[in-house]
Amino acid sequence: MNFNSPAQDVISVSSLNRMARDLLESGLPPMWIGGEISNLTLAASGHAYFSLKDGGAQVRCVMFRHKVSLLPFRLSEGLQVELKGLVTLYEARGDFQINVDTARAAGLGRLYEAFERLKQQLAAEGLFDKTRKRPLPTHPAAIGIVTSPAAAALRDVVTTLRRRMPGIPVILYPAQVQGDGSARQLAEAIATAGRRREVEVLIVCRGGGSIEDLWSFNEEIVARAVAACPIPTVSGVGHETDFTICDFVADQRAPTPTAAAELVSPSREQLRLQVDNARRHLERALSRLLTDKSQRLDFLARRLAHPGEKLRQQQQQVQQARLRLSRRMNELFGQRRWALQLASTRLARHQPRPAETAQALERQALRLARAASQQLTERVQKLQRLEATLTALNPEAVLSRGYAIVQKRNGQAVKSPADLTQRERVVLRLAEGATEAVVDHPVGAQPELPF
Repeated sequence: MNFNSPAQDVISVSSLNRMARDLLESGLPPMWIGGEISNLTLAASGHAYFSLKDGGAQVRCVMFRHKVSLLPFRLSEGLQVELKGLVTLYEARGDFQINVDTARAAGLGRLYEAFERLKQQLAAEGLFDKTRKRPLPTHPAAIGIVTSPAAAALRDVVTTLRRRMPGIPVILYPAQVQGDGSARQLAEAIATAGRRREVEVLIVCRGGGSIEDLWSFNEEIVARAVAACPIPTVSGVGHETDFTICDFVADQRAPTPTAAAELVSPSREQLRLQVDNARRHLERALSRLLTDKSQRLDFLARRLAHPGEKLRQQQQQVQQARLRLSRRMNELFGQRRWALQLASTRLARHQPRPAETAQALERQALRLARAASQQLTERVQKLQRLEATLTALNPEAVLSRGYAIVQKRNGQAVKSPADLTQRERVVLRLAEGATEAVVDHPVGAQPELPF
């Protein structure tokens, strides 16, 4: 052994166990192993821990809760079983163990395989679907039982039904519950109950036993008879841990025949309590109703009066209405009279008076003539002033006094000699006409021309 190996070649215990687990799980496929159960521990979590042993060795096993619940039998110490599982290693403790997937009693592998095969087939056909499950009647008129007349389960069911509701008729459809031909008898009894329609719910039951004893309820002919039955069915086969194909097909499963009887029958004691409660509620409701109606009657009695008294009251009401009507009519007549007088006064003030109107028109005509004459005089005077102003400002009047206006040929008046050029032709506008002249002097302004 090399004690001088580098540190990186050293692995941890966890890594070692993990590598061993991977090698076991990848090297050994899931397999069936037979042996005897020992050291069985059922934990509070529902998981089962035990050893599987034979004459020469043993191995630890663990079966988890959801797997245990699917077993058709109860695990027990010393039981010979055949289990299927995966060989692995529990890393935390380094324990070599088997994780069990399913188990069967030793020697019963063929039955369990047939059970699982039929279960998968019927499930694929939809016979286990919840959507096809029918509710049980709350108060059945009659209850049917399919079982053996000699079975202890029949006594348990009948005893429970008589205790809970003795008035419900019970009809037995007899059939063998184990042995050769029992499956066919069970199917025929179920079909007979469905054909006669004498009951509203049907119990298919028998007591507990081994898987061979219960095998008739795992037959396909029984399962299809239950599925085809037009009556709601309850399967009460074996004990609580026993499961059959009939349980999955029935509308409801009961863990025992007694539990099936309790499912289909109402409790007489509970019904009596319900009736007593309903009676008490009804008594209280009737008492409240009578009290309310009595108070209502007293109230109405106080309002009830003698017909003569009521007639007198109505006469008084009519008299009061007549007085109110009379007063109202007088008020209306007074208002209308006053309105008429007011209208008459207004009409009298607005009547036409021809003489007065003529005099008023003459006065208005005189005032209008005087105002027009005065306004005309003022306008004539204003016109004369404007005419005098216009005459004074008229340039032609200036020309009549011997002056002339010098214009360029484009009509522009000349205001300064600087506006003229040498030899430029200009127009001289005089009082009695116009003539042309030619400018003959040096360019520029001449302050004064010699005369």
